Amino acid sequence: MKKFNLAATPRTEGGKKQTKALRAAGMIPAVLNGGKLVELPYAGTLKEGEKIVEIDEKRGIITTDIAVKAEDVRKLIYTPDIFEIELDLNGEKRVAIMKDIQFQPVKDTVLHIDFLEVTPGKPVVIDVPVKIEGHAEGVKAGGKLSLSMRKLRVKAMIDQIPERLVVNVDHLGLGKSLAVGDLSYEGLELMNAKNAVVCAVQLTRAARGAAAKAE
Repeated sequence: MKKFNLAATPRTEGGKKQTKALRAAGMIPAVLNGGKLVELPYAGTLKEGEKIVEIDEKRGIITTDIAVKAEDVRKLIYTPDIFEIELDLNGEKRVAIMKDIQFQPVKDTVLHIDFLEVTPGKPVVIDVPVKIEGHAEGVKAGGKLSLSMRKLRVKAMIDQIPERLVVNVDHLGLGKSLAVGDLSYEGLELMNAKNAVVCAVQLTRAARGAAAKAE
């Protein structure tokens, strides 16, 4: 997986007025989830921007409200690639992945970003792009190859996640499909439904006509 360096600053105020001012200054409000698990009531000291999100009455997770420059994340957002992000938070290095982006529905500008902190020894869940490889037998016979899932959700250690999931279609015949359950990758657990179709070779008029003549 490619690496991406990103500077971030902590946020201490999260009201509508403050977030509007941030966006006007070319910044994007964000949150860094997946922090340290702590017992409640918490007796420690929280850093700037940190807060505790309760899981239950006895446990909580420390999250950090941050802001990033809009111009800094363009190459992170407007690309099919996935990245391991090294966040520089006031000189402190934090490794994360991007989990979710909220866009303004009309202008399509970025309103908010959710990052997930990567903890050593703990797997992460992320959507990985699919790359088709090979020449399907069904296409050679006149069919049309269609890709139904451009990304697959995987669970794995960060250092085992590839930039692309390669799907070979050489032996995919006319009218046949490949489902998630037909695929496997070392060190990765596929999280999508096993019966979800990833790609298929659809019958075209030409292929149906050729089949009818052959019969």
